[in-house]
Amino acid sequence: MRLTLTTFLTLDGVMQGPGGPDEDRSGGFESGGWVAPHFDETLGAHMSDIFARADAFLLGRHTYDIFAAWWPKQEDPEDPIAVPLNRLPKYVATTRDDELTWSGTQRLDGDLATAVAELKRRPGRELQVHGSGRLAGSLMRENLIDAYHLMIFPVVLGAGRRLFADGVPPAGLRLVDSRSSAAGVTMLTYHAAGAPTFGSMGG
Repeated sequence: MRLTLTTFLTLDGVMQGPGGPDEDRSGGFESGGWVAPHFDETLGAHMSDIFARADAFLLGRHTYDIFAAWWPKQEDPEDPIAVPLNRLPKYVATTRDDELTWSGTQRLDGDLATAVAELKRRPGRELQVHGSGRLAGSLMRENLIDAYHLMIFPVVLGAGRRLFADGVPPAGLRLVDSRSSAAGVTMLTYHAAGAPTFGSMGG
């Protein structure tokens, strides 16, 4: 399976607390809920397309807790997001030893890079990471992400946890798809392209 990361970002790269004011207040963050004013049918259809390519999910613990509190209650058999989330395998990177009660969920044991590499060797289309900022950083440092689905919102917050924070390894990316919505959201898909290249603009 290809490992893909899907996340919502502000123009200044913040990924923290997109879904609501109380979703993630860690570090004193007080600007949660910046997605809702810009979420429209175009973005919804794009997200449905992404979820349709999933064969498994890999989640950080905080994102798992948010998803597990909501999606198991969504029982519409036509829901393009609830159906794959509730039916497909879910792997959680966590150091907590409490029970993971969402059906189809397994805890990742042992070394993260080794465990994820083993999942990627299994047959299938996409092993999808959604949100999960700390996990995403760890995966980037291990060069395990094959593609990025980035939804960039017309918002600048000036503070909050960023996806591409200081210390992530340099990487080249290749744009393979670009769309935009009437609400001003840019939907970009990048494939990993190895190390970045550099040059000079001078004559």
